[in-house]
Amino acid sequence: MATPRPPSVTKVAGPGYEIHVVGAAKTPLRDAYHALMRWPWWVTVAVIVSAYLALNVLFASLYLAVGGVANMRPGSFGDAFYFATQGFGAVGSGAYPTGTAAHALSVTESIAVLLLTAVSTGLLFAKFSQTNARIVFTRQVVITPMDGVPTLMFRLGNERSNRIIEAQIRAVLMRTEQTAEGARMYRMHDLQLSRDRSPALSRSWTALHPITPGSPLYGQTPESLVASETELMVTVVGTDDTSLTPVHAQKHYLHTDVQWGARHVDILTEEPNGDLTLDLRRFHDVTPTAPTPAFPYPRPAPVAAVAEAPPEAEAKTG
Repeated sequence: MATPRPPSVTKVAGPGYEIHVVGAAKTPLRDAYHALMRWPWWVTVAVIVSAYLALNVLFASLYLAVGGVANMRPGSFGDAFYFATQGFGAVGSGAYPTGTAAHALSVTESIAVLLLTAVSTGLLFAKFSQTNARIVFTRQVVITPMDGVPTLMFRLGNERSNRIIEAQIRAVLMRTEQTAEGARMYRMHDLQLSRDRSPALSRSWTALHPITPGSPLYGQTPESLVASETELMVTVVGTDDTSLTPVHAQKHYLHTDVQWGARHVDILTEEPNGDLTLDLRRFHDVTPTAPTPAFPYPRPAPVAAVAEAPPEAEAKTG
């Protein structure tokens, strides 16, 4: 029988798994605003509407209990609810408080309306003014020979028609390693890319990491990636040229997302009249290539040419 987890467990979603954090302090109200900013629009609107209806039900119950409202039928929850909503909307319909308790309750309701309106307005304005990058990453990372050197590749693109100025990529390899003392640790290694910056990311960009001596992937095999639970985290940051605000995107690859002996198909073709066609329908497609040469291998001179290739050269490969 499985041992039940403590009630203080917090679940953090991951790519294909969940991280269970035990013993973390619970702060549901402190992070509510941040959560509403992260959730989709429909969730935020649903929460605001639910809070509005819940407050009206609460005040309707209180009006029904204290009484003292003119033109409200005794014991009618519907009349009390509609009177409460009229107070929230500052709309008069003939009903009004007459007793001291009803007046005090009406003042309390006006304060609740003011607070709910202020929080909702600020939240919706903040969400509306946010600029989110629509950057798409290929579903798989591929490892294929390039100029005789095994090279890790992944492709990203901007789904909007604008540009991301001074886009910068960072790739971090994460895996389980064993220290000299026999302890198991989860370590991070930065992957050196052939080009990690682009003056303007418009559509497609193929990032390359030559697996040369000194690379964390040098000498690795598909089996060793599985054994070390290797993962790859890719982060892109830049400035949206329309809103002039910073944007970012992130992609998490597991060892099961790495395909050896394959490359992403070409999606940029040149027409007879000189125009270029970018076929995003094949953005995630891969095609088999020659198998990765065995380690160790000599480091050929063309690697330097790959690192210094102009943006157009990499764009046409992807």
